[in-house]
Amino acid sequence: MLLTGSQIIIEVLKEQNVNTVFGYPGGHVLRIYNELFKNQDTIKHILTAHEQGASHAADGYSRASGNVGVVIATSGPGATNLVTGLATAFADSIPMVAITGNVPLRLSGTDSFQEMDAMSLTVAVTKHSFFVRNVEKLADIIRDAFKIAISGRPGPVLIDIPQDVQRELCNFNPQPRQEKEEHEQPQMDQLNKAIEMINEAKRPVIYCGGGVINSESADEIKKLAEKCDAYVIFSMMGLSAMNAKHPKYLGMAGMYGRQDASRVMAQADLVIAAGVRFADRGTGNKEKFAEKAKIIHMDIDISEQGKILKADTEVTGDLKTSLHFLAENITKKNNIKWSEEVESIKEIYGEKPADKKLFRPKEIIETINEILPKETVVATDVGQHQMWTAKYYSFSKPRTFLTSGGFGTMGFGMGAAIGAAVATNEKTLLITGDGSFCMNMNEVTTAVRNNLPVIVVILNNGKLGMIKQLQTYFYDKNYYSIDLGCKTDFVKLADAFGATGFRADNMEELEIAMKKAMEATGPVIVDCTISEDDYAIPMIPPNGSVQNIIT
Repeated sequence: MLLTGSQIIIEVLKEQNVNTVFGYPGGHVLRIYNELFKNQDTIKHILTAHEQGASHAADGYSRASGNVGVVIATSGPGATNLVTGLATAFADSIPMVAITGNVPLRLSGTDSFQEMDAMSLTVAVTKHSFFVRNVEKLADIIRDAFKIAISGRPGPVLIDIPQDVQRELCNFNPQPRQEKEEHEQPQMDQLNKAIEMINEAKRPVIYCGGGVINSESADEIKKLAEKCDAYVIFSMMGLSAMNAKHPKYLGMAGMYGRQDASRVMAQADLVIAAGVRFADRGTGNKEKFAEKAKIIHMDIDISEQGKILKADTEVTGDLKTSLHFLAENITKKNNIKWSEEVESIKEIYGEKPADKKLFRPKEIIETINEILPKETVVATDVGQHQMWTAKYYSFSKPRTFLTSGGFGTMGFGMGAAIGAAVATNEKTLLITGDGSFCMNMNEVTTAVRNNLPVIVVILNNGKLGMIKQLQTYFYDKNYYSIDLGCKTDFVKLADAFGATGFRADNMEELEIAMKKAMEATGPVIVDCTISEDDYAIPMIPPNGSVQNIIT
């Protein structure tokens, strides 16, 4: 059939089972929006307040659902506003497709109104970027974009489409939905060596990263841990891959992780690293990271092998296949002495019970955790509140913790929570700080416009808390540019936006506010006043180890 480029875009999105896109219209994508108007019965468009918010929403949609998130923006400032969102998704291996418009080909290179070379701009923050010069190639390029986004190590892909390509006619032949390229299969000699190492280990741990979430391998992690009697420790991106109530769960290790988890890692004789890239915040001083242990590194991306740490065995290939094979073929073990040692470490260095008489981040987060349904999707921004959430919230199901781990994007959370609420059609929680929230609070208007059940909890200390913490410990308490001086009344702000607002200054007020938030039908903002002297500790200094942990 003969279709315009804009019609082809919509038809290929349908092919890929896309039923929701996020975006913001502009002159160079109006032909696409005209086709979205005609197809709104099959593809829902979520209009955001800003293109960055749209990119984070597409990201959150992908993280919560496991599907490809799609975002549309115009050229020029529309395209540049996507860059932070693309970089965030790229750093955390999140599959997204971004579609931007551009000036007609005849004006390309003339610095015409809103012209921008989006392909060159985004090369560093995408798996691949396309510039479409020929409508005949448009359909296959979009299909390739989806395949690239989901294959191997996932990530974002950008397609830049000039106006005349959107307008031109072309024969269109429907195709089946794109499937992932068949993953590289791990080598048997690597797997057999890993089995031998696991069978010999007396003090094993599994170090679980975001690759476990991406590969849908949570069940395999649980089976492997139970069969080789290993404790499971997480990078921030790996959290939610195992139910926090499982007896082998130890939580997040590393710079802002749990002290007991980091100390157990330091005593292990084997680290089974699954879908984790040994980022600096997780390892600290790499010479002292798990220095008593041999390391098995399993990852789909061969470029991560040996990049930071040299493993004793490198298993490259499909993670789910690797984990399943190991769980099926290792010897079942019962490491009694190791369990006793770990339990002793937990007793000494584990988190102490919350004191509900106090109104601190730990008590706030644990109370919210008790009130909300256990499978609630939780998003965060970046800062102290992010680390408190990672440590104190008990996740029970994969894809329920959405956070910017690799890029550390303040302002990520509101968009991500919106995307998750659209994906799940369930209550979604955003835990944020006053600094992060003010970066993208304009997206509350998006939640209101779409009546989305997003609950925003602001841990409000009036400061850039993480910067204050770092200045306290490493810059001689030279506090500078951390006082937000914010006189914004977030409860009144919620009302002005058309949301519901509550203030909580103690635990009783918090419990009342959260229960009312659960009963509300649209977005709710709960402003919690906390002390500026609540720090995210214990903390391992940059390039440090458990030997110099700050408590």
